[in-house]
Amino acid sequence: MGKQKAPRTLGETEAKAVARMIRISPQKLNLLAQLIRGKKVDTALADLQFSRKRIALDVRKTLESAIANAENNHDLDVDDLVVAEAYVGKALVMKRFSPRARGRAGRIEKPFSNLTIIVREVAQEAA
Repeated sequence: MGKQKAPRTLGETEAKAVARMIRISPQKLNLLAQLIRGKKVDTALADLQFSRKRIALDVRKTLESAIANAENNHDLDVDDLVVAEAYVGKALVMKRFSPRARGRAGRIEKPFSNLTIIVREVAQEAA
């Protein structure tokens, strides 16, 4: 036997993608999450394409994964998708030490982050 299938936590018109262990601090990653939050997916992809931040490529890949999940797994229309939620969580922090003056050691922290993007299908109003 096995475990029962977990119930779906998202709504019927939502899809999710998670990028784990991204090598950047959560504070810096949250700047890009704020940039795309609430926008239509094609606008968000364009913003990430022309962003000068190094990590924008990873955020873009995660957003494209959420779009692909919506299209292939949940049969949602790509043209009607909106970035409903984009949030950042802390992952592990690697601790490293660097030699300092007079025999001391300075601690260097190298943080990792998790990024979750949820896209939602919004019905177009008849104009």
